[in-house]
Amino acid sequence: MDWFATNRTMKESDNPSVSQLSRREFFKGLGTTALAAATSQAQSVAQELRKLQAEKVFGPGAVPVTLHVNGKIHRLEVEPRVTLLDALRNHLGLTGSKEGCDRASCGACTVWLDGRAIYACQKLAIDSQGHEITTIEGLAPNGQLTPVQRAFVDRDALQCGYCTPGFVMSVSALLRKKPQPTPEEVIHACAGNICRCGTHPRIVEAALIAAGRPAASTPRTEVISYG
Repeated sequence: MDWFATNRTMKESDNPSVSQLSRREFFKGLGTTALAAATSQAQSVAQELRKLQAEKVFGPGAVPVTLHVNGKIHRLEVEPRVTLLDALRNHLGLTGSKEGCDRASCGACTVWLDGRAIYACQKLAIDSQGHEITTIEGLAPNGQLTPVQRAFVDRDALQCGYCTPGFVMSVSALLRKKPQPTPEEVIHACAGNICRCGTHPRIVEAALIAAGRPAASTPRTEVISYG
């Protein structure tokens, strides 16, 4: 036995784990590891495919849509691309919510979704299923004006009236959450609404009156700095 063979033998004897592992066993173990990894990856891909196949595809034609609006159930047949605003106005005849900009910048289409003020022009009708929707018509179903609506009339907080439903919905949502808001909080709540007639000061004034604040304590100079 030459020196190299002796040296190799000595090293292998110093490390029993090396001498006990043959090349065949090494490659066999390597193949098992690779097979396990490939099987795991294949299972993951199969799981994703099953998930995709389970997702239902809607459209492009009309599909059944069920909306819960102002305490009533409405079953419609609309295309998946139809917005909540279009469904309310064109399919349910609830025209109080107005279409202004159609890009979430004017607030004329404001409604409540589970009590939260949203832009109806930016919400698909099909995605509004399973939620409680409230429009301006739903605030006074019996014809009796709410405190906010009365305040808007009493304080002359409207001119053409096109934006008024959106403002009423935004102010009403604020008062439900915070019954005694400050002028700054009213302004912030209505920041997503635009009145092109320029009645913002009176709108803020009406909101404070509806919150129970005496008219004498809401001077015009306090609310004139809107937005």
